[in-house]
Amino acid sequence: MTPVQKLVVAVLPKKWAASVEAESRTWIVRCSSCGFERSFWELGGIRWKAAGSERRYLCCPKCGQAHWHTISKRQMADMHAYPTDEANGT
Repeated sequence: MTPVQKLVVAVLPKKWAASVEAESRTWIVRCSSCGFERSFWELGGIRWKAAGSERRYLCCPKCGQAHWHTISKRQMADMHAYPTDEANGT
């Protein structure tokens, strides 16, 4: 966890902290170049009670290139079809 994530988890009630982490994990950051996906939480961020989608210019850990990454909320049906990289060990 990043220092910001640790602070939020330490300060918020446990139920809220669990909700922040769970919702942040549903937000997916996808590389526009190679398609590599990871959760916003894995990236070190917090996205709670957010709406819409956005783009950020980041360096992809898989292809090593700096590209635009889209950030969007994964629907529950998609979460089971496409597990995050943490779940499949890559």
